[in-house]
Parts: sequence; C-alpha cells; structure tokens
Amino acid sequence: MSTADHDVDCAIVGAGLSGLAAARALVAAGRTVVVLEARDRVGGRVLNADIGDGKIVEAGGQWVGPTQHRVMALIRELGLATFPTYGAGDNLLEDRGRLRRYRGPIPRINPVVLADVAQAQARLDRMARQVPLDEPWRAPRAREWDQQTAWTWLARNVRTRLARELLQIGIEAVWAAHPGDLSLLHLLFYIHSAGGFDTLISTDGGAQQDRVVGGSQRIALAMAAELGEERIRLRTPVRTIAQDAGGVTVEDVRARHAIVALPPTLAGRISYDPPLPGLRDGLTQRVPQGSVIKCHAIYDEPFWRAEGLSGQATSPAGPVKVTFDNSPPDGRPGVLLGFLEGDQARELGTLSPERRRAEVLSCLARLFGRRALAPVDYLEQDWSQEPYTRGCYAGVFPPGVWTRYGRALRAPQGRVHWAGTETATVWNGYFDGAITAGERAAGEVDRALA
Repeated sequence: MSTADHDVDCAIVGAGLSGLAAARALVAAGRTVVVLEARDRVGGRVLNADIGDGKIVEAGGQWVGPTQHRVMALIRELGLATFPTYGAGDNLLEDRGRLRRYRGPIPRINPVVLADVAQAQARLDRMARQVPLDEPWRAPRAREWDQQTAWTWLARNVRTRLARELLQIGIEAVWAAHPGDLSLLHLLFYIHSAGGFDTLISTDGGAQQDRVVGGSQRIALAMAAELGEERIRLRTPVRTIAQDAGGVTVEDVRARHAIVALPPTLAGRISYDPPLPGLRDGLTQRVPQGSVIKCHAIYDEPFWRAEGLSGQATSPAGPVKVTFDNSPPDGRPGVLLGFLEGDQARELGTLSPERRRAEVLSCLARLFGRRALAPVDYLEQDWSQEPYTRGCYAGVFPPGVWTRYGRALRAPQGRVHWAGTETATVWNGYFDGAITAGERAAGEVDRALA
C-alpha cells in the first residue's frame, strides 16, 4: 500500500482536548494527521467567554488539580500558567433557610451528620479501590454494584437527612446528574479514577484547586497553534465513516486509521460502514451526557470578599446548589459562578432565559445578599443545548452498562479507534483523562502503522 493511496495516516474526529492531544502525539511520532471538527472553533467542552477588558470567564470546563499530572505537565509544555481558585474567607452552607458560615472544608454542623458523611465517604473509597480501572466489570462485586444506583446506596447506607443531601450535592457537582441516574459501579470507578471521593469534590488539593490564566480554552488553542491550520478543518461535521481492508474514509478524507474523540452518545450518531458491532452500538445508546447549565453573574467588584466570604456556597434547596468566586486573577470584575446540575438543569432548562436568570439571581441573593440581584452582566451556557456536545461534564453510565457493554468502550473496531475523556482510566471525565485518552489512542494507531 503506497502513501499516495491515503491523504493522511490518521483522521481524527473532534478537536477537543482529546482529539488535539491525539493529533499532537501522532505528529510527534512522525505521522500525518487531519483533525475534523464540526464547530467553528477548537476546544470541545472548554470554551472561554469574553467579559471585556481582555478578561474571560470559562463557559465550559475550567479546573485542574495537583494530582492531574498529565494536564499540569502539558500546561507547562505549552507555556501556560495557573492560579488558585479564590477561597479566602468563610464558606456558606444553607440548610432549611439558615445560613452557616465556616472556614475550611468542614461546615459547623451536627457532629452526627459529619460522622455520617465521613463514614459514607470512607466506605465508598474502600469499595472504589476494588474496581480495576481498566476493566471495572471485573470488580469482585461488579454485577451487584452495577445493578443499583448511587441513590439506592445512599438511601440504604446514610442515616441522616443532611448527610444524604450533602453527598447528593457532591455527586451532582461531579457527574452533573442525579444520584439515581448513575450506576453505583460507575460512581466507584470514578472515585478510584480520581484517587478518592474527597479529591473529586475538594478545592485545596482537589480537582477544583486551580484555573488556567486566560482560561482553559487556551490549552486547546495552544495545541491547535502547534499543529497548524493545515491539519485542522473546522465546520466539518463527520456524518459517515467507512472502512475497508485498505483504510478508512472519513467524509472526504482517506486515511489509514481513524480516531473518534467524541463522547459515546455523539460517536453513536455517526453512520459506520460496515455498521458497528452490536456491543459497541449498544454502548453508545446507553451513555447519555450529564446535564449542566453554567451561570456567571458579573459585578463591578467582588462585594462578598469585603464581607469576609469566599464566594463558595452550598445549598441543598437550590436551584443553584454550588457556587464559586470565578473572578479574574486581579479580582475585577467580581464574578459569582453558579451551577444548575442534574434535575435543576433539566427543569430550569425548559424556562425562558429571563425566568431562569431570575431564579438563579434569587438564589444567589439568599446566599450573598440583595446586591447579588443586580449584576452588571449575566452569562450562561447550557451544554445540553449544544448540538455537538449534548451535555456535560461527561458521559454518565446508568445501571448495567459497565458490566454488559463496558468491554466495547475502548476496543478498536477495525481501523477505528476511540478517544475522549470517557475512555480514560485515570481522571475519567476531566481534562487529564481527555489528554491521556487521546495519547493512548494515538499510541494504538502508531503501533498499527509500524
């Protein structure tokens, strides 16, 4: 087979972090690539939003943490920098109309509730360590865990109301799904993938510790700049992938191999010739994306800081259940970030933008006072409405999927390989997982070409 028979060695579908990381790794190995992206931009689920004066907020994924070694190394390689999530001052917990202020990670609540949360987290961590990251379906109790939801486990194993509510908020904040939406086995796999439940939900030392100076989309933009415009085709939705004994045709690109760097639900919307095996196609039908609307209220100044508040708040009542101070590094303007996740995103997503904004600001005012009702600007991003995303943060595995279909998640189908953060074993669902998944798929292709 001559090189002239193919446009490139590998066609890559999707210019998110995973697809760009795959392209970067293949180019470094001396292979030729083209990246096909449906949007008019690179970045996928990372997106910067301009708020004026050269400053941004992150409309998509934004945080990195100290144990996410591959993305932190890549940030350094690309000449980018990070800064800590603002956390000085008191955090807030709203419980049945009462606001509690506290410092550090542990709120001042009933010790019985704290002990209940602690025992639940410790049990989940112990169970999670039994889940093999490369083959979760081989865990000793995989079928038992995969036949129940995270909500079922909470209901049976957490005794106090507030402890259940706090753990539910933690799950919604990580998976953008109600605990009833996801398999207990998936919850445990994710916990093991990140190194512990506390790591997933924490700021200091955890997944929310740092932000990228200039916004997280700069990671994708910098990788794309390295690759060059000639290797990336924007506004090119991929609807068909055909493979034969000699190669793969992705739209009008002829390649030796292809990497599909998309969430399973989007990968399943491509028409394959020959059709995908039933196990892989069944997987794509069963892994929906999480539901999240990311809301930024922008003020002339971060007024909550003068009141000794960090901007971090938790509210079981919602609809905004978790908030952060998302101001630029210099603190101007002040930005409160509020998340609508899971049921809240689905329910408020049906409202008009004006009603949804009023609901969000009313909730922020309960937490931070009446000044929160009058932002100078307000931005929101509903990722479920994005046609080339259909939700965030990542794919959610409902009961039965890991044990019945999980073997098809990463297994290549002929000359078609799979990337995307959903295929990662470490830090699945995060930037780090997206990058390592892209590099893993690139390694598969490079070895096949050798």
